[in-house]
Amino acid sequence: MRTADVTMVRIYLTEGQHQLDPLLAKLHDEEKVRGVTVFRGISGFGKSGRMHSSSLLDLSMDLPLVVEFFDEPKKVASIMEHLGDMLEPGHMVSWPAEVNEST
Repeated sequence: MRTADVTMVRIYLTEGQHQLDPLLAKLHDEEKVRGVTVFRGISGFGKSGRMHSSSLLDLSMDLPLVVEFFDEPKKVASIMEHLGDMLEPGHMVSWPAEVNEST
C-alpha cells in the first residue's frame, strides 16, 4: 500500500449562519474536492462565548457544524484562498496528513 500527502481542512460554522449549503455547493461543484463530511455538534462555543447547544426546549436550530475535507496540498491551498471571503477569520484550520491509496 502506498500513501499520498494531503492537506486536511476543518471549517467551523453554526446552523444559524446559513453558510452550509453555499459552502458545500462551492466545494462540490466548483472546487471538486475529493470528499466532504459534515458533522453536527451537540454543543459548542466560539470567540463570542455564546453557547450553541441542543436541548428539548431549544426550538431554533443553531447547532455547531464542522465541515471537513482533504485533497492535494496545492489544490487545498487554492481552495482555502477562495473560501477566505466566505468564512470569518479563524474558522478554518488545516494540517498535513497522509492518505492510503491502492496500488
